[in-house]
Amino acid sequence: MKRIAIVGGGIAGLTAAYELAKLVQAGNPVEAILFESTHHLGGIVETVREGGFILECGPDAWVTEKPWARTLVEELGLAEEIIPSNDATRKTYVLIDGHLQAMPDGMRMMVPTDLAALDTSNLFSPEAKQSFHNEITRAGELKSSAPQQDESVATFVHRHFGDEVLEKIGAPLLSGVFGGDVTKLSVRAVMAPFVAMEREHGSLIAAARARAATNSKPAAIFTTLRSGLGTLIDHLIAAIPTNWIRLGDTVQYLSREDDCWLIGTGKEIERFDAVMMAAPVDVARALIEPIAPQAADLMSMEASSAVVVGFGFANATSLSLPLGFGFLVPPGSNNLLLAATFMDQKFADRVPPGGRILRAFFGGAAANRLMRCGNDEIAAIARLELARILGPLPEPQVTVVRRWPNSLPQYAVGHLERMAELDERVSSLKGLWLLGNGYRGVGLPDLIRDARAAAQSAAT
Repeated sequence: MKRIAIVGGGIAGLTAAYELAKLVQAGNPVEAILFESTHHLGGIVETVREGGFILECGPDAWVTEKPWARTLVEELGLAEEIIPSNDATRKTYVLIDGHLQAMPDGMRMMVPTDLAALDTSNLFSPEAKQSFHNEITRAGELKSSAPQQDESVATFVHRHFGDEVLEKIGAPLLSGVFGGDVTKLSVRAVMAPFVAMEREHGSLIAAARARAATNSKPAAIFTTLRSGLGTLIDHLIAAIPTNWIRLGDTVQYLSREDDCWLIGTGKEIERFDAVMMAAPVDVARALIEPIAPQAADLMSMEASSAVVVGFGFANATSLSLPLGFGFLVPPGSNNLLLAATFMDQKFADRVPPGGRILRAFFGGAAANRLMRCGNDEIAAIARLELARILGPLPEPQVTVVRRWPNSLPQYAVGHLERMAELDERVSSLKGLWLLGNGYRGVGLPDLIRDARAAAQSAAT
């Protein structure tokens, strides 16, 4: 029987264990042991359900156009749980000079498809609007001058649209997803579709319009589960043999010996035929360094922390929010927030009648400072920062605070090349797979796709 160790019980580790359990049911002679250092499975995917509120503590959805999360959800018998985002009323706002300005309709990240809507927007200056219009006429130049090597997101966006668009939309959008500095983030790693659009059309606006013209009824941008993403975690756990899961068991030692792997915890050292490393990048790097220092060097990357605060307000009809999904806070806005989401407007069935949910996000230096505060202080700061933008807030019935230290690895310029080299070095070790958000994507679909493929490979 093949023994496989899974280090880390987040979405990647659980998906790998689920896939291996399926192979066992199909007759494959496999046993897996999942080591999780805490007493909680699911990592940052967690749902709090209280008083009729459904509050997500980490991600609240997945990107619909990536199919791998939906496929897994349907396999687990949760098809009836799947709900789309309320895109008919989708708007995103940007905090400008203390006021929320709506992003124009038809925006795909920082790329407009509707220039008429852009022209009537109060978000951009006349100069920035003109730079959008000019981008279309510069299509040939942009296509011919597209660099052959990787570059930063900041350089890429600046080449197409200039500094104002980068500062108002590009930086806060990418910081919210990757927690990174746009002057360091790799455009090929975090905006690959836009790089492909530039290669084909030169103009990103022309490319986005061409795509919109062929997509008469686009799917909702986001998808989630009616009862929260924690339901996905619950069903994964239920599908994994209970004797495979070891909570509160920290892997302290990893080595390769005589065609097998040795894993040591505080209790014992065990032999395995393969190891699926689904721990956070910094933890994985520390375990791998004694065996493969060059691979560990390639795993060295900056990571930012996040603090999430969710408020459930009962009978909150007096809390008037602008129609839409939430707002972004550009750097230098004199506000500690990175973003906020109006959850009951983004998805249906999040609140009891008359209720509202606000989620506040802190990142970067603000998150690092808040990480040292108590929950009550963090919640008070979040309410204060939200109230400065939205006006007075009622007393919440439910408050959830989560700290996620070093949870967002930064894909720096050259990331794809480093990962290709890392893959080569790891494959030479035989029987080791790296999973998680530090390598090939940060969203749930990416992590699920990689984990399932790795499990299939590890079991053969």
